[in-house]
Amino acid sequence: MPASTITRPSEETANRTQRQPPYSVILHNDDVNTMEYVAAVLRKVFGYTVERCVQLMLEAHKSDRAIVWTGAMELAELKADQIISCGPDPDRLKAGAKPLRVTVEPAP
Repeated sequence: MPASTITRPSEETANRTQRQPPYSVILHNDDVNTMEYVAAVLRKVFGYTVERCVQLMLEAHKSDRAIVWTGAMELAELKADQIISCGPDPDRLKAGAKPLRVTVEPAP
């Protein structure tokens, strides 16, 4: 009687999970909203220290953009939406302030 063979997928391929590539939330330079407001929004959304918020705001101001957060795409989109939902600086509405400009891009 022939022996039957059972073919099973190797454990290596059966248990391997695919990780999603990281995405970055990019803050773009804003010449209308105040620097204090930008730092306050970053603190509110991300819970960063004041020093970290000022550092990121200055990086965006000098380089036209700064990576403010990196992680899963869904969370990056949520963080970007939270920044936008903070709206413009109420003290700069007459100057044409708009919500902070952010984009979500694949992490470098």
